Amino acid sequence: MKWKQQIHGMKAYQPGKPIAEVQREFGLKEVIKLASNENPFGCSPKVTAYLKDDATNHAIYPDGYAQNLRTAVADHLGVKETQLLFGNGSDDIITMITRALLYPGVNTIMADPSFSQYWHNAEIEGAEIRKIPCIEGAHDLDAMAAAIDDKTSVVWVCSPNNPTGVVIPDADLRAFLNKVPSDVLVILDEAYLEYVTHPGHKETLPLINEYPNVLLMRTFSKAYGLASFRVGYAIGQPEIIAKLDPVRAPFNNTILSQSVAAIALSDQDYIKACREANEKGKKQYVEFCEKHNLNYYPSDTNFIFFNTRADSDVVFNELMKRGFIIRSGNALGAPGFIRITIGTEAQNAALLSHLEEVLKEQGVFA
Repeated sequence: MKWKQQIHGMKAYQPGKPIAEVQREFGLKEVIKLASNENPFGCSPKVTAYLKDDATNHAIYPDGYAQNLRTAVADHLGVKETQLLFGNGSDDIITMITRALLYPGVNTIMADPSFSQYWHNAEIEGAEIRKIPCIEGAHDLDAMAAAIDDKTSVVWVCSPNNPTGVVIPDADLRAFLNKVPSDVLVILDEAYLEYVTHPGHKETLPLINEYPNVLLMRTFSKAYGLASFRVGYAIGQPEIIAKLDPVRAPFNNTILSQSVAAIALSDQDYIKACREANEKGKKQYVEFCEKHNLNYYPSDTNFIFFNTRADSDVVFNELMKRGFIIRSGNALGAPGFIRITIGTEAQNAALLSHLEEVLKEQGVFA
């Protein structure tokens, strides 16, 4: 077989263990998954009501242009329909970008640690990958700007960052964008935008007009509770969208996903309620970390990333035995850390009780 040279030795994306597998492995009746940053409260009741009465003819191809969803998102954001690109999750958008802009001879820049699919897809395309270490969980924007040269094609900025949860304040972001050449595409990945409460964060939509080389990425998988429907989208100048659209696979969003995403978008009261509940849950983890002197990064997401002062994989496995699935920092490029999705108040309390037990067993504290 004439495989691409760069895929030799590559590993597929490793998602968190599914609930059913953990139940079988450890003989558990109940397992709480707090590993993949899904919304623990699920989706809007409006979506649930729609699905109960859905009479879609699933033998028919979906609208390849996603017109109804496109109109709904454009109206909600106040942008032109030609400024939107839809994907089968944000991962699909990332694939389109790398396929269109990355190839041997150019380079791409990103923070480290950050979302693995940036470098994974860049590696497939044979581009040079420049990872810039984070400082206290935050993008080192000065170093990222300094790494740009005449061969740089794409710069990835994840705000809030996954897995650290740190958001980039508006002033810092603009200072960075002022240093980026106009022929370098800057991707601002905002998968967790709906959870942001940081006072230094401002609306980012104006950036695509002030900096035409900026493309925003957002998703319905997190706060909207529609991860299984796989709907992500990008917002940018029509010229950029027009260049990326031919790379998009036809019919890449299902009829059902287009419908439920539009319905979920209409229920902003639900999003507000989820954000408020998330803030309360976040405090449970912050109080735990401060009580036990565990270093954590300030999170503007629905997860928290902190150092357990123990082997991440051991903590991961011990919690899994007790019925909780989290993410080990070893899998995210940060040994010693764990990433936990913020759940309901009861889920958080239960997990923290078991985590305290595990860390005592590991000799982290008495």
